[in-house]
Amino acid sequence: MSDKQPTIAPIPFPESTSHNDNHNGTARKQDNLARTLSARQVQMIAIGGTIGTGLFLGTGSALATGGPASMLLAYAISGGIVFSTMLSLGEMAAFVPVAGSFCTFASRFVDDAFGFALTWNYWFNDAVSTAADLVALQIVLQYWTASDSFPGWAFSLLFWAVLIGLNLFAVNVYGEVEYWLSLLKVVTIVVFIILGIVVNCGGNESRHYIGGENWHLPDAPFAGGIGGFASVFVTAAFAYGGTESIAITAGETKDPARTLPKVVLNVFWRILIFYMLSSLIIGLNIPYNYPSLSDGTVKTSPFTLIFEMTGTKAAGSVMNAVILTSVLSAGNHALFAGVRLLYTLAVSGHAPRFFGKLNRNQVPWVAVLATGIVSGLCFGSSKIGAGQLWSWLQNIVGLSNQLSWIAIGLTSIRFRRALKSQNKTHLLPFKNPIYPVGPYICVILNIVIVLVQGWSCFSPSFDAVSFVSFYVELPIMAGMYAVWKVFKRTRVVKLHEVDLETDVYSVEELDGTGDKRKGWRKFVEWVA
Repeated sequence: MSDKQPTIAPIPFPESTSHNDNHNGTARKQDNLARTLSARQVQMIAIGGTIGTGLFLGTGSALATGGPASMLLAYAISGGIVFSTMLSLGEMAAFVPVAGSFCTFASRFVDDAFGFALTWNYWFNDAVSTAADLVALQIVLQYWTASDSFPGWAFSLLFWAVLIGLNLFAVNVYGEVEYWLSLLKVVTIVVFIILGIVVNCGGNESRHYIGGENWHLPDAPFAGGIGGFASVFVTAAFAYGGTESIAITAGETKDPARTLPKVVLNVFWRILIFYMLSSLIIGLNIPYNYPSLSDGTVKTSPFTLIFEMTGTKAAGSVMNAVILTSVLSAGNHALFAGVRLLYTLAVSGHAPRFFGKLNRNQVPWVAVLATGIVSGLCFGSSKIGAGQLWSWLQNIVGLSNQLSWIAIGLTSIRFRRALKSQNKTHLLPFKNPIYPVGPYICVILNIVIVLVQGWSCFSPSFDAVSFVSFYVELPIMAGMYAVWKVFKRTRVVKLHEVDLETDVYSVEELDGTGDKRKGWRKFVEWVA
């Protein structure tokens, strides 16, 4: 059997289309970002780059709110949505690997107003995510301090400056830093899972076999009933958030048509090992009614608690140090993605052009500074309280992530319909094996989840502040779409007019080797 790989070649711009042609009100130009992220860096960032406070701190709140079964089921459903979304996104990003990814696709394949609203929404999402991570830093540092008066804001300021500095360097510097930080998180979670099994089987201070007894506590395994179960979804969305943003690196990835499909496969393993197994281990070892579990502090982080259950005095500090590096990593990843989106807004005419200015490292430095300034929201914690502010930011980011997944599903449906209309489906380097069922289910299921996950705002009494944090993104995104559509008079792109040539990478016919596909493609089809 031949090992020959399909030839990947860029389709040149047609004579009738210049780099700056306007299509449906959106400027089209080939991005000038440096393609220096290696496959090694991109794949490790995909596996661990977005793992942060949502997993290390948010799981405690999820367990306390919904109980072990609700947490496991919500993370499983959300994981299925994310994996299906990534299959759709990987298909589009491998074919059109440009900066901005799904935000650019929304303008190009659906409607310029839709892309405008989605991109600004997701840019705000990344800026707020960076702020949330810097707020979480203050919570993490409280593990080693005896007083809440400890000036955590000063360390947030220091880390804020570090993140901005990292993102001003060449993109391969960002990639290398993220690679090693992601590797540290991956190793830690693997160790956590092994220790969790040992602790459950009796390898704890009391030498007590835990088994499944925490699932048989009063009101467990579904604590809080339907309201508790629904409320866990926004926490799960926050934890999974950023998975889709890995495709934003497509504009700076070497050989994206081959690399990105492999990244999609790694997402499956990330969901299965890191989120599902971690949730199972946490639910088995930690009772849902553990004191102060819902506070979202490191002292009651399930990861810290299980490390401490081994009886090693330094275990908690070791885990806290890892969480500290994960905060830096997740904030770095969010800031990087936000910067690329602001760059995309600038080159597409959706934001002032100066945001697209590049430095000598081909990094959009103005966008770095602008996005970094917005992340200064973290310093509001000195007035509100870090724990409360982090909870509100978590809700905002979680909803924004879900809106992005809905948008990716809708865009994928339009993309495939346009390919079929123009008879170009055969050019795809990577095909989503669960299309069209996957995108349609994801869109419908996400809409239902978004509507019901704010259940706790209404019961037992109406909480106006929580209601705003759960749903504020809905009117904002709808308003931005309406304003841009009215003032720019955009329209939904007709299928035969969708641009499927600019910046496209296609795959040639395999000359009879179609059944000799690479292992990653066989595996994806097997999973589906």
